[in-house]
Amino acid sequence: MKALIFAAGLGTRLRPLTDKLPKALVPVAGKPMLQWVTEKFIASGVTDIVVNVHHHPDMLIDFINNFNYPGIQFHISDERDQLLDTGGGLKKAEVYLNGPDPFIVHNADVLSNIDLRVMLDYHKRKKPLVTLAVSARKTSRHFLWAGCRLAGWENKISCEKILCQPNEKIILRPLAFSGIHVLDPKIFSLINETGSFPIKDLYLRLAASHHIAAYEHDPRHWFDIGSPEKLENAERMISTNYRNDKA
Repeated sequence: MKALIFAAGLGTRLRPLTDKLPKALVPVAGKPMLQWVTEKFIASGVTDIVVNVHHHPDMLIDFINNFNYPGIQFHISDERDQLLDTGGGLKKAEVYLNGPDPFIVHNADVLSNIDLRVMLDYHKRKKPLVTLAVSARKTSRHFLWAGCRLAGWENKISCEKILCQPNEKIILRPLAFSGIHVLDPKIFSLINETGSFPIKDLYLRLAASHHIAAYEHDPRHWFDIGSPEKLENAERMISTNYRNDKA
């Protein structure tokens, strides 16, 4: 099974910590985030792991080269010349991810107890183009869902709202995206965007004609390290009740 870790981001909200360190190598409970996600993948049966790099790329590559996980193959999707955002990063990694089977994409700054094997089985049963891990938690930006089908996106602060298929009669439910996706490789044939672009925009465009599904999980066991406050919360959560076998 193949998987991609989004690790190229600048981590601006974690400065000055990320001035000299890529966000993916920020330690949580003594272990870099990249290692947490890698070990979660391996425990879920992933054997091919792609990591995209841009910010402090040599540090990330050196760290990956020092991994000792027998039977696991790592690939570097190099974005040193241009940071491609999540959509462009996915497209550039196509050479490593394309094939007959669905693959997993995971943000490097996210930890949860989501069982990726169960999520993958859900995706295989429902057969959507993409399955997104989501939860009902407080956030300023969220996807909008018609049942379990992606129908739009909303930013509460800017009041921006995008609907995939405008229909005032449909009641839409807001759920926050959790940075974990399962994708059918046929998505690569549907990408016509170029350069740097967010994967959110790609999903919203494709949702008008393709099934993008929600996989809802318990928000109490999900956290990211996107800011110093969130990093502190992640440290506290792991030290109190985060089990390594549910990483």
